Amino acid sequence: MPELLVDFITSLDGHASGEGWPGFWGLEGPEYLAWLGEQPEATYLMGANTYRLMSGFAAGEVPSGQDEFRPEEEASVDELTQASKVVFSSSLEEPLTWANATLIRDDAVEAVRAMKSSGSGLLSTIGSLSLCRSLLRAGLVDRFRVVMFPVITGATGAERIYDGYPDVALEMIGHHTFDGRIQLVEYRPSVLEHPPLGAPA
Repeated sequence: MPELLVDFITSLDGHASGEGWPGFWGLEGPEYLAWLGEQPEATYLMGANTYRLMSGFAAGEVPSGQDEFRPEEEASVDELTQASKVVFSSSLEEPLTWANATLIRDDAVEAVRAMKSSGSGLLSTIGSLSLCRSLLRAGLVDRFRVVMFPVITGATGAERIYDGYPDVALEMIGHHTFDGRIQLVEYRPSVLEHPPLGAPA
């Protein structure tokens, strides 16, 4: 059965991006980039907004505030282009122009539930905050991974990740520090119906 990973990169204050900031907030380092290059092959799940943004990058559109892609950003987009991608949307039209992308119009939760019951390999989200929230609420997420970059984007931050989330208990299953400044934490999530009655033992 496939494992579903929700995977975020964030500022310390939980924003997925920031106006005027480059990719990775300009703070990626050699250890972090090497780790990215070692990640297992996955099928990436995304919604329409993430698809429009990332396929635009793949087609050569440069992020606002930049004149050109930095080499590490270009490499990241190229890797995504080669990967298998599933896009959940009722607004996009076929055929999708980004290579290796499949459009699914059905309910994303039920579609992912079916993918998990009948497929193999790793499923991983990319961006797509509302999709991730829905999959977590449905109890389909096996691992919840966050890489936090050492910056607070209180004035320019966008896409607050955890707004609208249920209460979730997180069992830590891994952590690592890259380049002396970038912190990875990885958890096994459990959605809570109500706060726990007592402190954990």
